[in-house]
Amino acid sequence: MSVEYHDPRAAPLTPPQPYEPRADFTRAPVIGLLANGFPDADVFLEAMELALAGHLPGAEFRHYNKRNASTPASPALVEQIRSECTVALAAYGH
Repeated sequence: MSVEYHDPRAAPLTPPQPYEPRADFTRAPVIGLLANGFPDADVFLEAMELALAGHLPGAEFRHYNKRNASTPASPALVEQIRSECTVALAAYGH
């Protein structure tokens, strides 16, 4: 029996697509941090806030937690984040 390894350094099969940010960063952003409900996702996002705050002076951060890792965020929570934040980041715990 042979063993196969996946080489993550391989050339991509599809060309990269340029990303154009849609957020308005001409003023200080409001950044939503969404924990997925797994243990320590919120702790990770607290550390993420500290790291980002050093690079984004004046940024405001809002924390959210969907409380259940096995279900999508509710439409109401998604709308709340969308209406309150310039951008949002989601994180998995464990």
